[in-house]
Amino acid sequence: MKMCHKVFAVFLLLVVAFYQVGSTPATEQQAEEDSTKVLFPWRQKTVGSGGLQRAKRAWVIPPINTPENTKQIPKNLVQIKSDTLEPGKVLYKIQGPGVDEDPKGFFEINETTGWVTLMNVLDRETHSKFKIKAYALDLSGKPMEDPTELEIHVVDQNDNRPTFVQEEFTGRVHENSKPGTSVMQVEATDADDIETDNAALAYSIIGQESIPPFRINKTMFGIDELTGIISTRDVGLDREEVEGFNITLQVADMSGSGLSSYSSALIYINDVNDNAPNFTSETFQMSATENKVQADIGRITVTDEDEPQTENWWVKYTITAGDPEGNFDIRRDDATNEGIVSVVKPLDYESLNYYELVVMAENESPLRLMGPKTPPSSATVTINVLNQNEPPRFRQSPLRLSVPEGSPTGTLLASNIALDPDRQALRYDVEYDPDQWLFLDNESGEITANKEITKNSRFLTKDVYMAVITVEDTGDYPSTATATVYITVLEVNDFAPEPFSLSEFMCNDPEKGSGLILSATDKDQPPHSAPFLFSLDDSEPENIRNWTLHRINDTHAALRLLSAVVEGEYVLPVVLSDSGTPALAEIHMVNVTVCQCNDEGDCQPILAAIFSAGAGLSLGALLIILGSVVLLLLLLLIMAAVEQCRQRPIRKGMLGVSDDDIRDNILNYDEQGGGEEDENAYNMDQLRNPNEIIPPPTTAMPRGKQPVRKDTPYNYPSPSYPRKTPADPTDIEDFINDGLDAADKDPNVPPYDTALIYDFEGDGSLAGSLSSIASGSSDGDQDYDYLNSWGPRFNKLANLYDKH
Repeated sequence: MKMCHKVFAVFLLLVVAFYQVGSTPATEQQAEEDSTKVLFPWRQKTVGSGGLQRAKRAWVIPPINTPENTKQIPKNLVQIKSDTLEPGKVLYKIQGPGVDEDPKGFFEINETTGWVTLMNVLDRETHSKFKIKAYALDLSGKPMEDPTELEIHVVDQNDNRPTFVQEEFTGRVHENSKPGTSVMQVEATDADDIETDNAALAYSIIGQESIPPFRINKTMFGIDELTGIISTRDVGLDREEVEGFNITLQVADMSGSGLSSYSSALIYINDVNDNAPNFTSETFQMSATENKVQADIGRITVTDEDEPQTENWWVKYTITAGDPEGNFDIRRDDATNEGIVSVVKPLDYESLNYYELVVMAENESPLRLMGPKTPPSSATVTINVLNQNEPPRFRQSPLRLSVPEGSPTGTLLASNIALDPDRQALRYDVEYDPDQWLFLDNESGEITANKEITKNSRFLTKDVYMAVITVEDTGDYPSTATATVYITVLEVNDFAPEPFSLSEFMCNDPEKGSGLILSATDKDQPPHSAPFLFSLDDSEPENIRNWTLHRINDTHAALRLLSAVVEGEYVLPVVLSDSGTPALAEIHMVNVTVCQCNDEGDCQPILAAIFSAGAGLSLGALLIILGSVVLLLLLLLIMAAVEQCRQRPIRKGMLGVSDDDIRDNILNYDEQGGGEEDENAYNMDQLRNPNEIIPPPTTAMPRGKQPVRKDTPYNYPSPSYPRKTPADPTDIEDFINDGLDAADKDPNVPPYDTALIYDFEGDGSLAGSLSSIASGSSDGDQDYDYLNSWGPRFNKLANLYDKH
């Protein structure tokens, strides 16, 4: 045992000699001293001529190697010593990982001898090296030297098998790929030292099987033993033949001769669109009903050997011929790849009852054929159109018409307004015509005006009249169509403009005043009204020589003098026209009185009238004329007074009445009756004897006075009542309304509910009985047709006397 220690010490001496820090001994004596201390980490050194001095310089100790998994436990690794004190007076200690730090318990040191000992089995894959510090102390525990570091390396052994990183690898490769195409890379790891052959891995394929089995027996894939890259090594990958391959893999360390492991790889073949779709038949038959949009009238089928439910399998259908109007469409059923034929625009049996569609089938992805390119597959789809009874339809719905106002009865408004697809006879009818404007021929459908078209109808809304008409065919199962008719009444230039201010005064001085302002209005609506054109009629130039017209705006013009004229009245012909098409114009006579004006420019018309009346007459003649007029007026007043006195009756007392006075005498009193129940105000029984004179109540007012109304001022003059019955019966409504309005505003008549008390009216009236009005004829002999022309307010009255 001692012999082994000596050999080991010599080995350490040789190693330390290469790493020793410092200079070599200068003398032979110093060499001897060093030769006895080479196994010590700490040593002495001579400095200068003063003798020995402590030098705290440590030896550089090389790493200490020890194999893992050694069974010789405990095992001495290295011995350290200090030459500072005599043996037995130095204590040795170690500190660090493996001693008092995790992992603990691997190393110990003999504090007397300095031997470092391994106490447990080491695993390089867990701890590959340790760095611990060694200390030299005296017996009192005082450090004698600086600590030195020991590095212990664990030597690797091939005790770990390589392992694939996945239990099963998956890869893909396109069909028809060329040899050498990279497919995938597999990977394995080894826990042993990668710097040794223990972790030098080599990959290999030890088995291959096609999916489904036995379809391809030749070796299709190879693997790089160093990188693990799997590539194709032969041709013939066809997805339509096989779906993929199952490959068995092996990896071994020691470059393939050591420990080994196994795994598998699934390589799937990606489909490539190398098969074109083909129709299962050259022709397909189906039918469709006219006038209907149908989502599915039939299906067409194809076959495709590429992978289902992919772009290489899905088919795109295209109609290449036979559908110029775009009535049909073909969409794909993604689940079955069938083409669904549908009608997207209604068909018309009468126009075309048979279709032949040419349909082409292509995949969504481009075709990748290995051989020459072939044209896409095509088929013919025959579609028969089924007939059905179609309802008639209006050529235009709604039907919009434009009619000039004033169009007479019988004016043709529209014709050929409907048609029947089945070419059956039609019957027309009016469903709604509130003002009875339309006459609709039941067979031809011509619409004519039933009355004159005017804008006076109350059924017009913004000059538009609405009606509803229907049309029905005469088939076994009649069908009906309805249309709304909108009639726009067009404005017609049927009224000429009318001027205002036809008589006015004007200063004789052209520089004073603004002239005579003429304005105009038009009953027509634009564009047949303003702007108006004012001008002077030049048919008699001498009458307008000193006059001119200036336009102010669209509706006004100013009549002015060019130079001073003789004061008096002038009648000027003014031509006024509108902007209609054609324009309407009229000549209007404008009376202008030219007068003198004061300094402010105000006209003095009295002087002008006098001078105008005396133009061409002497002053004496003028006075004679004025005197004659005054005398004539006095004679008329005298004659009126004489006639009034001759007709005045002779009164006999307060209530006396002359037998010769045949006029109605009505006495008005302030007494108002209270109705049928009131007998205090007046007793009607007193009138039983017409010859008996009944005195009036004491509250009676003098003859000729009316009761005072309390609902309106009584001191206002009575309004003028309409006295002349209108010549046109259609104006009777306005005549009655004017009379009622005047009575309502008359403050000198009693209220509506006043019971008037009358005096005896006398006898012997020449008027006779009112009952004689109806004695000569009966209602049946009268003609009341004129009531129909009085307007809609008299319709009920006309119906009561209708003979029919």
